[in-house]
Amino acid sequence: MKLIYPIALTKIKGIGPRTARNIIDQGHELADLFAYSKKDLMQILGIRESIAEAIYNKSYMSACEKELAFIEKHQIQALWLEDENYPHRLRQCEDAPLVVYYKGNQPLNSTKVISIVGTRHATYYGQKICEDLLEAMNGTKDTLIVSGLAYGIDALAHRNALKNNIPTVAVLGHGLDRIYPASHRELATKMLDQGGLLTEFTSNTLPERSNFPMRNRIIAGMADVTIVVEAAIKGGALITAEIANSYNRDVCAFPGAVYEKSSEGTNYLIKTNRAHMIRGLHDLEYLMNWEISTKAVGQQLSLPLTLTKDQQLLFTLIQQKGQLEIDHMIDLTKWPQSKLALILLELEMQSLIHALPGKRYKIVGLTEIQKN
Repeated sequence: MKLIYPIALTKIKGIGPRTARNIIDQGHELADLFAYSKKDLMQILGIRESIAEAIYNKSYMSACEKELAFIEKHQIQALWLEDENYPHRLRQCEDAPLVVYYKGNQPLNSTKVISIVGTRHATYYGQKICEDLLEAMNGTKDTLIVSGLAYGIDALAHRNALKNNIPTVAVLGHGLDRIYPASHRELATKMLDQGGLLTEFTSNTLPERSNFPMRNRIIAGMADVTIVVEAAIKGGALITAEIANSYNRDVCAFPGAVYEKSSEGTNYLIKTNRAHMIRGLHDLEYLMNWEISTKAVGQQLSLPLTLTKDQQLLFTLIQQKGQLEIDHMIDLTKWPQSKLALILLELEMQSLIHALPGKRYKIVGLTEIQKN
């Protein structure tokens, strides 16, 4: 499929991520969509007359061609929702952007993806947490740190990741033809050699206030876990935490002094069970079960078990991977979440799999299976 079609769909007023996915889920090829008559377009669920008119008149195509030229000139990857390199965790979110633009050298689907967010007015306490957490991760393999390149905790997360040789990606609230804040241009440039810059916005998009909550959903959606280091009771960090919770992703927060304004947000998240309290990397690894055991799993069951075709498929996938998270299961099986939950429950009731922290599952023992 030509890249111009998904880019064009993002240029049409009235078509957001959910509407775009709805159109695709109805089985319409994007190339065909732009060849339909206005009458045919209005037969598609979710497309009203004004949207049909916008698609049909194709006034946006010149802007799309300019964007393609910009992408090619600056060696930017435009990742369409169904591309293999599109962040697969983000793809599971119903409001995931149709296209993301990426400039960098680090794959976006590392085994462990951690978003780190917090206040723009970091105290010494917040700075020290960032330094210690990322220093403890030095040498961690296949890990990606994600944040938003803002002042405060975001910049600290990026800088300390670079310092400790951990790839880091910044999610931007504007196009890749600029850096905001401008004072972080040098930091952004360094990240291109050890991570990258990611955005859903095309070139010439200004860093407007309304763009940053949209940016926050990508920070939350592309990660296994979102860590709030230090935050006031209101602000973007708590918005990101709420979005992560809505995606059924893990959220962690560092506790702070009860009288500190800069810790009111993190303490609130912990108090209301919106975040797990952590004190360092050891707690994070325990919560996410990221300390991979090399011990052999349990003994073989004496009696063979009979599984359905779907149970066998899921059991085999978990067995092959050792451990498997729910989002990755959905990505591999293409099942709806309701079906996956049922099959997981059936396997658990047969004591074949065991739930781990971090929404992961592992095989309980080496089991002899009879295919149904």
